[in-house]
Amino acid sequence: MATYKEINGTNIQVVSSDPSNPLQGQLWYNSTSNTVKGFIINPGSWATSGDLNTARRTLGGAGTQTAALAFGGNTPPHTAITESYNGSSWTEVNDLNTPRGYLAGSGVNNTACLAFGGTPPTTTITENWNGSNWTEVNDLNTARYNLSGVGSNTAALAFGGTAETADTELWNGSNWTEVNNLGQARYKMAAAGTSTAAVTAGGNSDSAGNELTLTEVWNGTNWTEVNNLNSGRASAGGSVIGTTTAALIFGGRLAPAVTGLSESWNGTNWTEVGDLNVARSRLGGAGAQTTALAFGGALPPHSAATEEFSSGPATVTLSTTS
Repeated sequence: MATYKEINGTNIQVVSSDPSNPLQGQLWYNSTSNTVKGFIINPGSWATSGDLNTARRTLGGAGTQTAALAFGGNTPPHTAITESYNGSSWTEVNDLNTPRGYLAGSGVNNTACLAFGGTPPTTTITENWNGSNWTEVNDLNTARYNLSGVGSNTAALAFGGTAETADTELWNGSNWTEVNNLGQARYKMAAAGTSTAAVTAGGNSDSAGNELTLTEVWNGTNWTEVNNLNSGRASAGGSVIGTTTAALIFGGRLAPAVTGLSESWNGTNWTEVGDLNVARSRLGGAGAQTTALAFGGALPPHSAATEEFSSGPATVTLSTTS
């Protein structure tokens, strides 16, 4: 068997502190901590975290990987339950005023979020979360469910939904205003971004329910079609926080079954990364492209599973000596 030196040309270095700029695949022995360490660039993988207290599907999600909010959904029946995530576990907090599923949400943390749309019945209801309670605010102009949303609780974007609508609405903290439509009417899309820079992908757009690979980006004024997903799917989760150049989608329905496939967007192309540990559709999402959160969904049956995504450079400990 070849030695490390024969493969790489050098022995493992002995250092008193970790190198500041290691290379991919580099190994070293840290004499201070008595550990053998290595440096890798992780393309992306999911790790299991604490389950939701209430298993459900078609729920809304917002916030970051360490400060997320899950609200509404179907248990069954449709529910108003809201839970707050602290990076390891979920805590039940005050309910939505109106129980519903198939709704959308926006928000960059778990103390300031917006929930809008949903069913039953198909609704325009919008509620604002202040970290303690939900308050009903001004309605969407178009009642719908299976819609998508991005942004914050003061600047949000709602688009698509119901029976193949292309309607897009902009929230300014007080009111919804209709703006330019999606290029293709559809529903059950995944999305990430802000009210001025968003990306949405996948979904359904016909009576046969075929899953799409279609991707569109929003520049604050118009939607533009860009490169497709590698695998079409509907009812996937999205990283929610993102831009037109950084997003992650995961899970969803890829007929005839649910999938755990995840794809990362760099502004030009989608790249497949690590799969969810629990394949599912109609799940909630939060976080960013490199630090996303997936929770709930339909397997079937309903799921309480929560997973955290991570990617990028990392120093790992391979062994410890004493």
